[in-house]
Amino acid sequence: MLINIKVHTNSSKEEIKKNENNYEVWVKEKPIDGKVNAKLLKIFKKYLGKQVKIKSGLKSRNKVLETLS
Repeated sequence: MLINIKVHTNSSKEEIKKNENNYEVWVKEKPIDGKVNAKLLKIFKKYLGKQVKIKSGLKSRNKVLETLS
């Protein structure tokens, strides 16, 4: 399953909002040294209860995650 995400970095809150067919995620981390990507993987592993990996958008605020079985 593929999940489209728009990331808001350096936020004062951590939150996930689901829109029609994508997610918006606010994280406290700054986009330095992959900290945001690591936090996203941690958040979605807990949120979905499955392992996930970043399929595309490693250096973009728009990302695609793939769930793994």
